[in-house]
Amino acid sequence: MTAHAWMPQSPCGVGCLQDESAVAPLRQALRVVALVVVVLAAPLCLLGGRRWWFRAVLKAVGAKLRIIGEAEKHGGVLVVGNHTSWMDIVAVNAVQPARALAKGEVRDWPVIGALAKRAGTVFVDRAKLSALPATVEELAGVLRGGAAVSVFPEGTTWCGRESGHYKPAAFQAAIDAGVPVRPLALRFVVGGKPTTATAFLGEETFLAALQRTVALRGLEIEVHVLPLIDSGGQTRRSLAVRAEESVRTVAEDRDRAASGCTPHWS
Repeated sequence: MTAHAWMPQSPCGVGCLQDESAVAPLRQALRVVALVVVVLAAPLCLLGGRRWWFRAVLKAVGAKLRIIGEAEKHGGVLVVGNHTSWMDIVAVNAVQPARALAKGEVRDWPVIGALAKRAGTVFVDRAKLSALPATVEELAGVLRGGAAVSVFPEGTTWCGRESGHYKPAAFQAAIDAGVPVRPLALRFVVGGKPTTATAFLGEETFLAALQRTVALRGLEIEVHVLPLIDSGGQTRRSLAVRAEESVRTVAEDRDRAASGCTPHWS
């Protein structure tokens, strides 16, 4: 299938994945069971608020959530961040409940498909470039209605050591709706150091990525809540650049401090 601006391809593959310390097989099995219970209990859990439910998902798979900064209450807002893992959408909703934009295939994934549908995800057929204007208009309508919408503008997952440029299309929805952009910088950490073990890459299945995630010992997800960016007087390209730069600065500073290495942004 040919890639285009709405369907970019990452050079990252399973060779980018780090080996990390694993918990015992019994602990892994218990985490899977806990995740299934949380998903099945979604209608009841959501009565207590969507943020609580997504935090329960993270806890079920053994991941600790660390939030740096605070998202002030706001109506419609376009939430954007870096994209490495299937857990990104879970972590974003644990901090800022939002309807997400996702590729249509996600709808049929086990477990995560149910999570996405429960979150009111807007699905798009990325293979059809002609679907882009209608999708942007749908997002703008959701934003005008006062809801938050989350988008991962890189368009695909990366390993974390490398990352892609933010595609500008979705930022047009924020301009059309007259709402700000909220950048979030996500980092996956094991033992105080960034890890690629949670990345969802290449041709692997969701179940393979899930199995690797529940096996991790000491996984922590950091979500850096960054200042709002006003969309007024901006172009979609300038908004994309500003959001990418704010997220990249956090990632470079934190990763350099933790490992002495500077991540590569292609």
